[in-house]
Amino acid sequence: MSNQLAREGESGGLHARVLAELGPAIASGDHPPGTVLRIDELERRYGVSRTVVREAVRVLEAMHLVETRRRVGITVRPTEAWNVFDPAVIRWRLAGADRPRQLRSLTMLRTAVEPAAAGLAAVAATPEQCRDLTLLAAEMAAAGRASDLRAYLVHDIAFHRVILRASGNEMFARLGDVVAEVLTGRTEHHVMFSTPDPEAVTLHVRVAEAVRARDVGAAERLMREICVGALRELDILA
Repeated sequence: MSNQLAREGESGGLHARVLAELGPAIASGDHPPGTVLRIDELERRYGVSRTVVREAVRVLEAMHLVETRRRVGITVRPTEAWNVFDPAVIRWRLAGADRPRQLRSLTMLRTAVEPAAAGLAAVAATPEQCRDLTLLAAEMAAAGRASDLRAYLVHDIAFHRVILRASGNEMFARLGDVVAEVLTGRTEHHVMFSTPDPEAVTLHVRVAEAVRARDVGAAERLMREICVGALRELDILA
């Protein structure tokens, strides 16, 4: 039994390694749409078994990055077919050369969704969610004063997840992972100011206050300022 578990663990690690290399290669355009990948070639390239390659390919198929056809092989699908909301696909695309365009596209998505979510949160947020927003905004302010980008990122992600969940809209709530990848990508790839923008920190505090006060208009307006500010920051850094 222990040997079997060891083999399964090893296979899982190999599958993750193949996925971590092949996924970004597809997302970045190293294997353009229409490229045919063959299992035996992938076996040799990554030094793994056919089973491991198939496991990785199944994940890529679930993301709609590739499709497998008998007597053809594994074909990279057109980008418009990809599941662009999958957090892994977002992460891989942000790691590639097309990062600026991807960040702008995703930030525009945030600008369309998050103000509406904040307005809904001002109506539907529970007392616990209002408390969490207040505490997270305070933590962001403390991390900003300390120029601790890593701590700031953790609290920033948590803040926006609470806003999306507090909206009461399950579709908005499911975008929490998307927003988390956008915020993480900005930090990890240094596509933001070297220290948190004090104005952005203040806006988060004011959003928390607006939600707690049940001020729908202010919550929407302030969250829109946050998202527009993120777009402006991208333009400045570009």
